Amino acid sequence: MADHPSPAAPLGLPKIDRQNSRHRRRRWPWVVAALGAVGVAIALFAPRKAEVQAATVQTAYPSQQYNQLAASGYVVAQRRAAVSSKGTGRLVELNVREGSLVKKGELLARLDAADVDASLGVSEAGVRQTEAAVRQAAANVKLAQAQQANADDELQRTLGLAAQSFVSPQAVDAARTRARTAAAGTAAAEAALATARAAIGQAKAQVKVQRVNRDSTEIRAPFDGVVLVKNANVGDLITPFSNAAGTSGAVVTMADLSTLEVEADVSESSVGKVKPDQPVEITLDALPDTRFRGSVARIVPTVDRAKATVMTKIRFEKLDPRVLPEMSAKVNFLSQAPSDADQKPVMAVNPKAIAERDGKKIVFRIGAGDKLEAVPVTPGRTLGDVVEIAAGALQRGDRVVLSPGDKLAAGAAVAVASK
Repeated sequence: MADHPSPAAPLGLPKIDRQNSRHRRRRWPWVVAALGAVGVAIALFAPRKAEVQAATVQTAYPSQQYNQLAASGYVVAQRRAAVSSKGTGRLVELNVREGSLVKKGELLARLDAADVDASLGVSEAGVRQTEAAVRQAAANVKLAQAQQANADDELQRTLGLAAQSFVSPQAVDAARTRARTAAAGTAAAEAALATARAAIGQAKAQVKVQRVNRDSTEIRAPFDGVVLVKNANVGDLITPFSNAAGTSGAVVTMADLSTLEVEADVSESSVGKVKPDQPVEITLDALPDTRFRGSVARIVPTVDRAKATVMTKIRFEKLDPRVLPEMSAKVNFLSQAPSDADQKPVMAVNPKAIAERDGKKIVFRIGAGDKLEAVPVTPGRTLGDVVEIAAGALQRGDRVVLSPGDKLAAGAAVAVASK
């Protein structure tokens, strides 16, 4: 049979070289393996970064060298009051707000006093009525005294006539009876006058009671101070002796900022290190760069059983207007009072960061690209857990290497270990 030619490939379609494709598939695994080997070699023979621990350069204060004990607490006004009224009523006037400075006796707020004013008017009318009654009783006394005088004169005349036998004994008895009756009338009038006078005293006392009630609707500052909290608004019902819903007890809360002290809790086991008038240094979280001098004002003679602490009250040597009640505070109890120089900030580092190279003290600062820079330092005083260094190339916040090994040198790249 004759050989038949193979069918021709369709026009326009590329021919696939299946043999070359199989060769390329065989080469790919070798390429990947070669690249992996190169990577492993680079990883094995490339220089590794030394792993180090780091700390930061910080600000310290020389007064820290006198620290004997540390405690924390809050700023508290020793004179503080929730100001309210003795009476109950609706608040119709409020003259202050938070931050208002007030003087002792200044009117802070006013309650509705319509009912008290009405009662006061009734009491004052009662006083006028009793005064009129006193005047009437006094007139009655004068009339009774006049009648008694006439009766006495008539009795004397009758007795004189009786001595001359011009009148009968019955006439004498009648005159004597009229004199006694007049005397009794005078005594009754005087008693009525005393009663009227007592009534006017009672009426005036009632007026005083109503005026006190009237004054109770006016809420005044009990001392010089500043308003801390506005507890009520105009229209609120003020009921200081009730916890009913929708009512308020105090109108405002105020404090005398000249009585600010720090109340710090000292551990029961450490309270023996604290004594009255001991110098302290106060730092406030709100003012971290300011150190306040103070001293121990008093030690509260009781222990908090739950916390095993003793409250110690610290007075400020000089109050600062930036210090406010309820600020968080830290108190360092010192062995001696700090000087002005002791309260000026200095640079300090962890003592483990200081190394010696060629007889010089240095620290390794971690610079750009985590490369080390050797910075000469001059160590000074030990301030708590840090060491003072002279101001120089180092800045606050710079990272330095802790416990640098002998093999570390300037220019080396390092990796900072995570804590």
